[in-house]
Amino acid sequence: MQKLRLTTPLLILLSILLGMFAVYNYKFTDKIYPNTFVGETNLGGLKIDEAGILLTNRIVVPKKLVLTDGTQFFEIKTKDIDLSYNFSDSAIRAYYLARTGNIFFDWIKRVDLLRNTTFIGLTTKLNEEKLTKILSVIAGQDYIEPIPPSVKIVNGKVNVFKGKAGTEIDQQKLRAEIGRSLAYSSEEQISIPIKKVDISLDDQEAETVKALVQKFVGKKITINFESNKFVLTDADLLKFINLKGGFYDEVIYSKTISISDKINRNPQNPKFDFNGGKVTEFLPALDGIAVNTEETKDKIIASFNLLVTSDQSETSFDLPVKRTPPDVTTENVNNLGIKELIGHGISTYYHSIPSRVYNVALATSRIDGTLVAPGETFSFNDTLGDVSAFTGYQQAYIISGGKTILGDGGGVCQVSTTLFRAILNAGLPIIERAAHAYKVGYYEQNSSPGLDATVYGPSPDFKFINNTQNYILIEAKADSKHYSLVFDIYGTSDGRVASITKPVVSNIVPALPTIYQDDPTLPLGVVKQIDFAATGAKVSFNYSVKRAGEVIFEKTFVSNYRPWAAVYLRGTKI
Repeated sequence: MQKLRLTTPLLILLSILLGMFAVYNYKFTDKIYPNTFVGETNLGGLKIDEAGILLTNRIVVPKKLVLTDGTQFFEIKTKDIDLSYNFSDSAIRAYYLARTGNIFFDWIKRVDLLRNTTFIGLTTKLNEEKLTKILSVIAGQDYIEPIPPSVKIVNGKVNVFKGKAGTEIDQQKLRAEIGRSLAYSSEEQISIPIKKVDISLDDQEAETVKALVQKFVGKKITINFESNKFVLTDADLLKFINLKGGFYDEVIYSKTISISDKINRNPQNPKFDFNGGKVTEFLPALDGIAVNTEETKDKIIASFNLLVTSDQSETSFDLPVKRTPPDVTTENVNNLGIKELIGHGISTYYHSIPSRVYNVALATSRIDGTLVAPGETFSFNDTLGDVSAFTGYQQAYIISGGKTILGDGGGVCQVSTTLFRAILNAGLPIIERAAHAYKVGYYEQNSSPGLDATVYGPSPDFKFINNTQNYILIEAKADSKHYSLVFDIYGTSDGRVASITKPVVSNIVPALPTIYQDDPTLPLGVVKQIDFAATGAKVSFNYSVKRAGEVIFEKTFVSNYRPWAAVYLRGTKI
């Protein structure tokens, strides 16, 4: 009985409240709920079309926006961004406030609207592209470019620059402020939000970077593929590391791409044309090569980590590649045993005069394509033939009679020297070779001294024996544009492996005093150098050829170079 007495008033109160809410909802069935503002306009109690008309009559599109960073003011004319208001849509949005379909939340919101005001922004339309262009111009006024950190290695010393912070407009916040201002048709100034852009290193990070870089200063990574070597120095490695930690994968990957561009090739079928005792056209079969750039990148990173965690000053790895064999092999197009590359030699001749470059190319063309039969002794002079103006050679510097003079065929020794290196690499017996009278700079470009071979018909000569069971082919190519010469020896490998020791230089003698000679053909006051100073020395190295670990033959090459004087001609002609 007591319970019934307490419950009855509550039920009555609840019924009254429900009745009031029913009346409330009925009253606003097709009207916007009270205290609903769009911009500064109260639309409560209005129907959608009434609200749209009221907004159209009351709201004026602002003529401009004013932005300030505290020191500068920037005006954006609203006509320049094609600003307009959609009043109908604004009214519809106001009507659907507290009409989301979620009964619970809608009722809470409807009750709240009886006591509190809710503001809704106007529906705006503008040209985003035009606004972006205008803001980019304004952004340039407030942009202070951050200076990124950097590291330099100078004479083995590591210098770390921490970098410097910059500033820029916070575009996201600025756009939000502009959107809010336009939505409420406000002409109040908008403060431009500025944010700090800091990519600099703090003290601890700078010390960490310096310690890391010091671990690879002076170190290098060598990537090998066939006769190609790609060396990554400490300067290259420095570009790979992110000073904030880790690696710049894209920089390392870019390096692997540059390597692959030099190595990648399609499979090549062979060509072998034989005429008049010489091979007139030869192309060996070549596998197609595709560098595995991802694995190369991983190997570079692994090699880097090895260098910074060990005392090793250098490390190397073989370039990972995928090979695709050609349709036809070299041995399929000949019956001479010309099957594969067995020897390779290279030299460069930078700073050669034009006539010397010409002679190198001419002599190379006359050796190129030579076949040497099994058991045959090859003679460079016999194969080359007469060297004179009558056979097409020009005058360039030669060593003759204890002097460096202009003579027919200067530069031919570049060819014999390069062939000498290729035969050493092929492991063939060399029965005649002579060094130059003095050390010549051309033959020490990218090479140790003592690896030259002079020729001058009929003697000295360069000779070797083909002691394999098959013919060998001498392929040679002079690149006059890049001053490089390559000899390749093709045949059938019998398993021999050749090696030479590092040339030992001893008995060094200073260059002779400079000589000046009067020349009545040169104008008075003109001085012309015709010979170059060189120290005298003895150079020796051991040449060893093995098969299955057993020495087939070995030989020591000794070169005795005389000291040489620089010679200048002094003009006396008046």
